[in-house]
Order: sequence, then C-alpha cells, then structure tokens
Amino acid sequence: MERLPRKLLENLDPGEEVIRAVRKQPALEKPKWLVVTDRRIIIFDEKILGRYEMTAIPYERVKQVYLRSGVWRSGFRIETEEGEKIEMPWMDKDAAREAMEAIKEALQRISVEPPTIVRRKRLASEEWVLNKPREQITRSYVARQAPAQPATPAERREDPLEKLEKLKKLLDEGAITREEYEVLRRKLLEEITSGER
Repeated sequence: MERLPRKLLENLDPGEEVIRAVRKQPALEKPKWLVVTDRRIIIFDEKILGRYEMTAIPYERVKQVYLRSGVWRSGFRIETEEGEKIEMPWMDKDAAREAMEAIKEALQRISVEPPTIVRRKRLASEEWVLNKPREQITRSYVARQAPAQPATPAERREDPLEKLEKLKKLLDEGAITREEYEVLRRKLLEEITSGER
C-alpha cells in the first residue's frame, strides 16, 4: 500500500485499520484519496500548505456505491442515505476494484441483510452497483394469538426486535460506539433466537 498522508493518518480513530487506499490519478496537484477502513469510507483531498478536506462516511450511512471501470481508469460514486453524492474519477482500475471488494465485505459485516450487487460487463467497460438495504428488522414468524387479558404497561415486556431497532437508532445517533452496539446486538439476537424455539 502506498504511503498515506500524515494528516489523513492523524484523523483515524484509535484502533481504526486501513484496509485499502486508492489515490486519484493523474495528480497534477496533491492527489485525492479514497480510503476504506474497517469502520468507514474516507475521501481525503490534500491541498498545499498543509490544508485538506476530509469526508468520512460510516458504513451505516452508505446507501449506494457505484464503480465504472474503463479500459485504463475507473471512477467511484458514493451516495449516502441523506442523498449526498461524492465522486472520485480517474483512479487506477485494479485498485478501484479492490476498494469496491473491501467496501462490499465491510457492508456485509455490519448489515443485517446483505447488500445487493449488480455487475454489468460491457465490451470496454464494467460497472458495479452496490446497494445497501435500509436497516429494518422484519419478523419472519407467524404472530402468536393475543392473550385474553391485555397486559398493563408495567407488565408489558419489551419485544427484543423493538430493542434491536432502538439499539440501531442509538448507534446512528452516535449515542453508543460500534463496539457497544455489536455486543448488545449479539445479546439481543441470542434472545430473539432462543425465544423462537
């Protein structure tokens, strides 16, 4: 992997691991970087005199990743759930493919449902469209018959699926860390699977 800019490395979270880094080509000025970490996608635009612009997109906020690979170069477009579109043209095509694979694997790790992938191979180009489904939990079992006596609010036990949805909301709002989310999510999923038996 190429040597990353010092300012980019300073902006990584403690323990955050860079999986793949791709530099924009050709670089008449200082190059832009597409950096795939174990937690997010970073677009880092290094400028002269120590200035820079950095956009970090956590995987939870990614809606779609689009890669178009031509004969010599590739281009990326990342769309967030908020509708923001970030483009990175003129990238090495092999490195861009490796970055797309790394993003796909990262999204598969964090998503409840796997992302959908559409690949189109043409004569002189190839397109990849990676869509992350919205995180919505649905019940896959038949609802049990309602009890004869409705439970009072004090007696009502909160459904584990509702807890999971609330937990995801806390993560999205930044109230809990990714590690806390993963620990609590595993516990809730165990509770859900043991309750269905």
